[in-house]
Amino acid sequence: MQVLVLYFSKGGNTRVLAEAVAAGVDAVPGVSAVLKNTEQVAKEDFTQSAGVIAGSPVYFGGMAAELKMIFDDFVSTRKQMENKVGAAFTTSGDAAGGKETTMLSIIQCMFIYGMIVVGDPMSATGHYGVACVGKPDEAVLENGKKLGRRVAELCLKVG
Repeated sequence: MQVLVLYFSKGGNTRVLAEAVAAGVDAVPGVSAVLKNTEQVAKEDFTQSAGVIAGSPVYFGGMAAELKMIFDDFVSTRKQMENKVGAAFTTSGDAAGGKETTMLSIIQCMFIYGMIVVGDPMSATGHYGVACVGKPDEAVLENGKKLGRRVAELCLKVG
């Protein structure tokens, strides 16, 4: 079983967090992460995955256009995505930079795709997903791993 960890990263911080999320997925026996940026991903990556964890830097309080374009372009897969697990993560340049609204913009797309959306576990922050300001520190990277593990474990239960 695979989980897609999809991200856009301009400066590298979101990629670093995506790698931690993927490591969390890979830590669950029977589940493997497929780590793809928005330039690499294909519709088959969506449809062949039991879950999707998507991440973006904060751009004006929402996800980057490059990630939004994937959700727009892959809309024909909506019915195939129903009941798959979804989650979000983000990085920003400021403490009040719109991290929660960015995750909500990703989550909104996942709801429209019919996905079962979860936040990060209570052992992390217990909120919308994983987020940080600037380069992820060790605590944020650990929370990213926890998010990846949570989604992978739920995929096994749902699948």
